[in-house]
Amino acid sequence: MRRRTALAAAAAGLALMAMPPATASPDPALARRVTPLPADFLWGVSSSGFQNEGDSRDSNWTRLGATGQLTDQVGTSVDFLHRYPEDIANAKALGAKVFRISVEWARLEPQPGQYDPTAWQFYDQALTAIHAAGMRPMITLDHWVYPGWAFDRGGWNNTDMSGAWIANARKVVDRYSGLNPLWITFNEPSAYAFQEVRTGGVSAENIPAALDQWVRLHRDIYDYIHAVQPGAQVSSNIAYFPVAEAAVDTTFFDRVVDKLDFIGLDYYYSMSPTDLSYSNTFSEPWKSSIAADGIYYALRHYAKAFPGMPLYVVENGMPTENGALRPDGYDRADHLRDIVYWVQRAVTDGANVIGYNYWSITDNYEWGTYTSRFGLYTVDVKNDPALTRRPTTAVDAYRTLIAEGGVPGDYRPSRPSTTCSVVDGLDSCLDPAG
Repeated sequence: MRRRTALAAAAAGLALMAMPPATASPDPALARRVTPLPADFLWGVSSSGFQNEGDSRDSNWTRLGATGQLTDQVGTSVDFLHRYPEDIANAKALGAKVFRISVEWARLEPQPGQYDPTAWQFYDQALTAIHAAGMRPMITLDHWVYPGWAFDRGGWNNTDMSGAWIANARKVVDRYSGLNPLWITFNEPSAYAFQEVRTGGVSAENIPAALDQWVRLHRDIYDYIHAVQPGAQVSSNIAYFPVAEAAVDTTFFDRVVDKLDFIGLDYYYSMSPTDLSYSNTFSEPWKSSIAADGIYYALRHYAKAFPGMPLYVVENGMPTENGALRPDGYDRADHLRDIVYWVQRAVTDGANVIGYNYWSITDNYEWGTYTSRFGLYTVDVKNDPALTRRPTTAVDAYRTLIAEGGVPGDYRPSRPSTTCSVVDGLDSCLDPAG
């Protein structure tokens, strides 16, 4: 899960001031029929190294933890490092076809030029287990974490970071391309930039230069992957900002779109002129609106901009506070079914959606806290030394959705559509889904 930028929130607030009067919200009882998703649709689950593995190596994020600025230390997290067989088995039991994982540079190269064979062994075993379980790995090369020695050299403030990054990335590609993974180069570059400024990793004035590096590196590793793995599918997932997405895209996405095999989309929160709970995303995300119809507008946004381009929902989920019922009463299973309905609606209306990953297979470390929980399986890291994986209501729901290709044709969402959604600005408000 990602925390959204203050810049985007401010832009969204300004845009809302110009919104037209709200139009009537379609009655869920009148929801349009949908068709099943195709048999080759890529149902998946997501995770990330630093957030799930535990026993983290020296990195920019362990350095931040040592400053005392974070609510919780990462500690063991959910111990994917040792419990990956259980999580992979749980994903297989769902019927998932894709398991997203990041291969952490900080774990692989703890000292410059010195690679840890035990780290390679872990990723060898985990990725082979995913493949053996009949799932396709989705490998993220950079999920916001880099080695402590790179931090000491200035991190992304230092233009020499590119050489070390690409050297590591090429080693990962060389080692795992035989598993035919999907690839994510940089996880949510716009949100990455915000997090680097927020945590002191990159000074604000150096963000344009950091983005320039990420653009060059994406383009470089994209070509390298295709040379090593012909027919590869490579992308960089977009953190979708309601209202402000078109402006945010110019910082990275618009500069690499010719080097994307699919558009990776991360979608979480919604917005309307009468619902500004989006502002809670920074502190109490379980209080932010998550109207499911918003994902339809986000998908439609890119389907219109790039007709026929494959779209893949790389992350989507629902936060709760320590696993408690959300203030709006939205149950995880109902939310998941509603989301899938709107994905099916997007496909029915012509969007080329090829896959959907749930964030996440388990609860994990949400960048400084264990309070926000997103897992299909909940794990009470702070109070349960056994780190027991307990299924939420969404486990059975997801298993059924995968087996049946989505919701039934006559499914009616559990929540009404948003009155004048502004997820895609004026377009989503003036042309609501009927």
